[in-house]
Amino acid sequence: MRAFEELIEEAAAADVAGWGFEWLNGRANEERPPWGYAKLVASRLREVQSALDIDTGGGEVLADAPTFPPRMAATEAWPANARRARERLGPRGVVIIESTAEAPDASFELVTARHPVRPDWQEIHRVLLPGGCYLAQHVGPASAFELIEHFVGTLPEAKKQRDPQGECAAARDAGLIVTDLQTARCRMEFYDVGAVVWILRKCVWWVPNFSVERYRKELVALDEQMRSGDPVVAHSTRHLIEARRPR
Repeated sequence: MRAFEELIEEAAAADVAGWGFEWLNGRANEERPPWGYAKLVASRLREVQSALDIDTGGGEVLADAPTFPPRMAATEAWPANARRARERLGPRGVVIIESTAEAPDASFELVTARHPVRPDWQEIHRVLLPGGCYLAQHVGPASAFELIEHFVGTLPEAKKQRDPQGECAAARDAGLIVTDLQTARCRMEFYDVGAVVWILRKCVWWVPNFSVERYRKELVALDEQMRSGDPVVAHSTRHLIEARRPR
C-alpha cells in the first residue's frame, strides 16, 4: 500500500462531481440491493410516455437506460452535477431543471429517484398524473454509520431518520397509495485511507465540514487498521418504495 500522505493527497485532488463511484474501483466495495434499481427504472421507462427523475446527480442512472419516453426530464440543484447531467443526457433529449417546482401539475406518468436528498411527497403527488407511479430507491436509517460515527461520535437521534415505515406514512398523508416496500442492508468495505477521504468529500452530509486537517487523527487510525489487513466495514441501508397517485 502506498504512503499515507500520497493516498490522502490523491483523494483530496480527485473529482467528486456527479453520482458515479468508479474512482473507488479496487479501493472499496459495496453490496447492491437485490432488486436491481437501474434495470427496474430502464424497464419502466420503456412503458410510459413521460417521466421525471428527481435529484439525478450527473445523470448516471438515467444514462444506463437504453430508451427514454417521448418526454423525459430530470431535476438537479447542484450546478456541477447539473452541468454534467446536461452533457450526458442533453444529446438524448432529456431536459434538466433545478426542481420539481418547474414542472406543471399532473405532468408525468412516472417519477423516479435514486437516493433523493429528501422526498417531498406533496410535490411528487402534484407532478404525477392520476394513476401515475413513483418508483425510487431511498437511503435508509443509519446508513454507513459505523464509518460516520468514527469521526463524529454516536448519533442516536440521527439513526431514527429515514425510517421506511415513516416515509410510507408520509407518502400516504400526501395522498399516494404505497404499493411496494422492500428493504436491504448491504456490506461496505474500504481498503485504503484515500477511499475514505474521497467518499467523505463526495457525501458531504456524512461528516459535515470534513477536512483531512480536522480529522487527521481519525484518518491515521483507520489507515493503520487497513494496513494491518483489516478493511473498514460499514453497512448501507436502502429501501425500494413504489407508490401511485389515485386515478
